[in-house]
Amino acid sequence: MSPVRLVIFTRYPEPGKAKTRLIPALGAEGAAALHRRLTERTLEAARASGLTVEVRTTGATRAHFAAWLGDDLLLADQGEGDLGERLRRAANPAPALFIGSDLPDLTAGHLVEAAARMRTSPAVLGPAEDGGYWALGLRQPSDYLFADMPWSSDQVFALTLERLRGRGIDPALLPLLADCDRPEDLDRWPDLSGTAA
Repeated sequence: MSPVRLVIFTRYPEPGKAKTRLIPALGAEGAAALHRRLTERTLEAARASGLTVEVRTTGATRAHFAAWLGDDLLLADQGEGDLGERLRRAANPAPALFIGSDLPDLTAGHLVEAAARMRTSPAVLGPAEDGGYWALGLRQPSDYLFADMPWSSDQVFALTLERLRGRGIDPALLPLLADCDRPEDLDRWPDLSGTAA
């Protein structure tokens, strides 16, 4: 098997455009600052994993991202379309392991485990507490996972699992993690948002 590409999706931390669901709790500046911290924390785990890291970007130029995240990373624009279309484009070449940038509890160990499981399973799936997934690893392009998916809903993990099993693929399941997306999530990680008492 070729080396696994770790593909991280993120956006530039521009106030008013990053982590918009957290703006009611943190304000536009605070939500953008939290997004910045989460992305940097994700990149720290990614670099420590030893995997080849590719960052799929949106919201600013490549130069802006290089200045923020470092010029040692492969940076590629996410392009147009919904999340499914952007994931489908990024899935080539396989194998690819996709993660988002909003996982406060993510460690290098999670990523190493996911890549190791991909050596023996055609797919790996990391369930998220909100019904989505925090990781999707594919040894071959699988466009059927990305079309007509109700993204940002609590059905994404179940539907993805159903589609894989419908193709005779029983994915390796990773540990359950939570992402930080909604105001009610902030109490779990008060150090991230500056809401610690």
